[in-house]
Amino acid sequence: MAMLAMVACTGQQGNPLLKESALPHGAPEFSKYESTHYEEAFLEAFKQQRAEIDAIVACTEAPTFDNTIGALERSGRLLSRVVGVFFNLNETDADSVMKETEMKIMPLMTEHNAYMTMNEALFARVKAIYDNKANLGLTREQEMVLDKYYRMFVRGGALLNAEQKEQFMEIEKQLSLASIEFGNNSLAETNAFQLVITDEKDLAGLPQSSIDAARESAQAVGKEGWLFTLQKPSWIPFMQYADNRDLRRQMYLGYINRGDNNNENDNKAVITRILKLRQQKAQLFGFNNFAEYQLEDKMAKTPQAAYDLLMTIWNAALPKAKAEAAELQKMMDAEGKGEKLEAWDWWYYTEKLREAKYALSESELKPYFSLDNVRKGSFMVANKLFGVNFRPIEGIDIYHPEVKTFEVLDGDSSHLALFYADYFPRATKRAGAWMNNIVDPLNVDSENKRPMIVNVCNFTRPTGDTPSLLNIDEARTLFHEFGHALHGMLTQTRYPSVAGTSVARDFVELPSQIMEHWAIEPEVMKLYAHHYQTGEAIPDELIAKMQAASSFNSGFETVELVAAALLDMEYHMLTDYTDFDANAFEKTIAEKIGLIPEITFRYRSTYFNHVFSGGYAVGYYSYLWAEVLDADGFEAFKEKGIFDEATGRSFRQNILEMGGSEEPMTLYKRFRGAEPNPEALLRNRGLIE
Repeated sequence: MAMLAMVACTGQQGNPLLKESALPHGAPEFSKYESTHYEEAFLEAFKQQRAEIDAIVACTEAPTFDNTIGALERSGRLLSRVVGVFFNLNETDADSVMKETEMKIMPLMTEHNAYMTMNEALFARVKAIYDNKANLGLTREQEMVLDKYYRMFVRGGALLNAEQKEQFMEIEKQLSLASIEFGNNSLAETNAFQLVITDEKDLAGLPQSSIDAARESAQAVGKEGWLFTLQKPSWIPFMQYADNRDLRRQMYLGYINRGDNNNENDNKAVITRILKLRQQKAQLFGFNNFAEYQLEDKMAKTPQAAYDLLMTIWNAALPKAKAEAAELQKMMDAEGKGEKLEAWDWWYYTEKLREAKYALSESELKPYFSLDNVRKGSFMVANKLFGVNFRPIEGIDIYHPEVKTFEVLDGDSSHLALFYADYFPRATKRAGAWMNNIVDPLNVDSENKRPMIVNVCNFTRPTGDTPSLLNIDEARTLFHEFGHALHGMLTQTRYPSVAGTSVARDFVELPSQIMEHWAIEPEVMKLYAHHYQTGEAIPDELIAKMQAASSFNSGFETVELVAAALLDMEYHMLTDYTDFDANAFEKTIAEKIGLIPEITFRYRSTYFNHVFSGGYAVGYYSYLWAEVLDADGFEAFKEKGIFDEATGRSFRQNILEMGGSEEPMTLYKRFRGAEPNPEALLRNRGLIE
């Protein structure tokens, strides 16, 4: 404790993370933060919240919601600020000092959390309130907050004996370190692969935009020729258009073998370690397996319920994927080369088949989907549906020159949030797309501290005079992450623990996935999809082609997604990991579900960051669980008009503003008027009429 006090003393004098920001709305002062500031900021933040916890325990008054639960909600403000800034930068722009800090801090974070959840005197106060909650006249939101705290204490070890508590602490520390190791290995593997082409003939088939981007990538690292990487904006066009089959194979294998190269970044042993630790944790709390432990407080409730949904979709999608494979093989046979369809051929021949069947190619569409136009389109939809406005804001620090900032205003011009957009790949940024709270909302004691939200993506970069042009998948991804952002920005709950995206994992994807529908609605595209050179709105004939091809390749897309969700579920339904082999298990599951060899899991185990380093363990199914909700929910808009004001306001008031302040299905039924119909998902994916 003496060390903590010393750090706090020096830190308060010179560490900007320990001071309130002077920027508008208290936005983080990124330009002042140095990598060496974070460790001492964490230590001081831990110290401050421990003092706040001690004060709650020392209270001589009988426990009440306000003097215990409310006090816990008010505690840890500095820690919340440091966590929001650090972990966002650590995923997007970290250096070696920050990575070292993460390894030091995560075990301390485990100890800090245990200081709360294993505090017997504090738990006694929480339990006294919980046991008497029916007589306290609590609001529904307060009941949800109380329930969440009680579960947090129980799942944090409050009911374990001393020996079990010690075991739990060690498991949590080891899990946090293994998760970091897995993520770092994945990033290193992605960055390590480079395909350098020096013979221009090997570029045959590639669109000029991809060639230009590869030339710039090579120049940026001092190489001659054209550089292609495993970043999606580089990898996907190569797989779709490169005529050189052997190079497509190299790119494909480079992608799916990440973390499985028997080198210093290999993740197979890390996976086994994580799975064993998770099983120990589940058994400690009396569950048969980690899947049961994870799903207890989710909408699905049980592994069987989630598995049943996945298999319903699987059984509809697999025959369609097999038919698609047969059609692609027929196209290959017509070329007379005697080649068999392989996984590295799928994207290439799918693109050829799309052009043959629908006279539609991604290269024809991309000029209408410049990044700026797609972002403006998402803002426009939010304005029409939810009455909010976005305007660029000056005087806000950014953590990287490419980040854009916007102020979010309500219809009455009142401040709702700050929005940061970080859209392009970097070697320091992990793959994928996500939303984070940089600053959490706080509305306790009549405060109204509004959130600061970031969307992070890895989209196609501008090249030369050509702006960033998105493919349809990227455009939908922008709308998807923006839906998460709206969930965070529009929150109106009183208590931070149930604000914004602090909801059940299998509910959190509803706001994001429903927004994807507007990205490709004809009426919406006419408003935002304008040619980057001429300003011409996307032609009706192109929209008609898109609609005709809307369920094209949906068998493949659904199968690779559901296969990954099933793999995640199967991993965590095991009870014994003796002599476990990740590759052998993956093969066993592929055979069990009948996955065809031309398709692999969307995420193979060794780079499945969602599950092994991203908080989605036994949760990847949630994209499909939530798709039942989003497909059914969007039908409400289709019935009344996609910009129907009353329906949009209802979605805002009952879903986006409410966070986790009520049960998810209660909120959904209040919006929709009924429980969702699972067939909506199958219709949305073109798997049934």
